[in-house]
Amino acid sequence: MYNIFKKMILVALTAALVFAAFPVTSVFAQGENPPKGGLTNEKLEQVWARQLKNYEKIGQGFDNNDAQIAKFQARIDGAAANGKDVTALQSALDAFESALKSGKPIYESMNGIVNSHQGFDANGKVTDAEKANSTVKEMRAKMLELKSAMGGTGNALREALKAFRAANKPADTSAGLDS
Repeated sequence: MYNIFKKMILVALTAALVFAAFPVTSVFAQGENPPKGGLTNEKLEQVWARQLKNYEKIGQGFDNNDAQIAKFQARIDGAAANGKDVTALQSALDAFESALKSGKPIYESMNGIVNSHQGFDANGKVTDAEKANSTVKEMRAKMLELKSAMGGTGNALREALKAFRAANKPADTSAGLDS
């Protein structure tokens, strides 16, 4: 039984890692004479590189989620067959799965931004600062839209799993043993 819950935690943490990339960008302090047009080319390149890395992590999470959800569902079914109350876990998993379905098209729409990478060359260097700034802003908006679509369901699933494990701890058998 411990193995089942260990695997359930692994699945929940994997799902949480998908969305651990948020927030996507940081706020940068500007000096007394900020550059015209916003961020410097160097900062734009850094932000773009970070956004691409986050995009790839999220993509890996979406690629693995069907199998992970199926495994998690099997574990929930097994726990239910053993007489455990899995209502909260099932509800959290259903909400997470629904959020993934609504979030996937948003993620896929980011592909166009990544492929066109307007204002950046193939190596991520700025070729047109104005277009690059627009690309970074557009990508950030899509990331925030995805985060909103997920609505914290990954965290809710992880918390439901924690609560389930706490409520169903195995009995401490060492207390009654004589040495």
